[in-house]
Amino acid sequence: MYEIVEKAELAHTVYQYKIKAPLIARKRRAGQFVVLRLNEMGERIPLTIVGSDDKAGTITIIAQEVGKSTAMLGDMVVGDSILDVVGPLGKPTHIEDFGIVVCVGGGIGTAPVLPIAKAMKEAGNKVVSIIGARNKGLLILENEMREASTELHITTDDGSYGHHGFVTQVLQNFIDEGMKIGCVVGIGPVPMMRAVANVTRPYGLLTVVSLNPIMVDGTGMCGACRVTIGGKNQFVCVDGPEFNGHEVDYDELMMRNRSYIKEEKAAMEEFTYHEGTKCYERECK
Repeated sequence: MYEIVEKAELAHTVYQYKIKAPLIARKRRAGQFVVLRLNEMGERIPLTIVGSDDKAGTITIIAQEVGKSTAMLGDMVVGDSILDVVGPLGKPTHIEDFGIVVCVGGGIGTAPVLPIAKAMKEAGNKVVSIIGARNKGLLILENEMREASTELHITTDDGSYGHHGFVTQVLQNFIDEGMKIGCVVGIGPVPMMRAVANVTRPYGLLTVVSLNPIMVDGTGMCGACRVTIGGKNQFVCVDGPEFNGHEVDYDELMMRNRSYIKEEKAAMEEFTYHEGTKCYERECK
């Protein structure tokens, strides 16, 4: 069992957790993830390791309530325990001195961008970060990203904070101004990652995206996380999660991510609200 020792709300339905997992805390590197299972009947949830504390033996994860399992996780409090936490999984981010690295985070994608920005800065890069959200209230990790970056630029779709527009517009401005970019890291919703790749493709800029498809075992055995990269089958859990953004088949990725949308909707409908408390399978009394 893995105890939750800290929990904080970062935005509406977005929570940060510190979990006791000393072995994972000692071995994890930027870009890697864990797979959680809340209970015996729970599904497996892949989540990026946002940070760790070797001395305390904890790892930090961030999750948004988007389905039944993440909603159940959202109901957990300090002192509760998660049945399984497996990791660190996936290949670590390739870190080197590229010169200037532009880190782009969209929505909850800012969470996996944070450890990469930190590692890139520690490697001697000038880290120029762009983080965005639909509105100011949904923006997360602003202070942490500011500390991890040389420069931080913020966008909101509605103009309620920072640049009024999309992260890709700021990225395009950097390119137009002649910024000598060595690498672009873009993580967020699939349409956003595709848009980032479309901006950088004409200039031949190295572009890395991190994929989060449906995943089951996390060890390459089940094949659920299969994606097409450069015309070849790859498995995100063992070959990724990071890939060349110009080689990802985004249409296939989005189609596969919707494979169980009916089942996911039905599972969420099993949740009801009773005096403001989420309950599962009519457990409210």
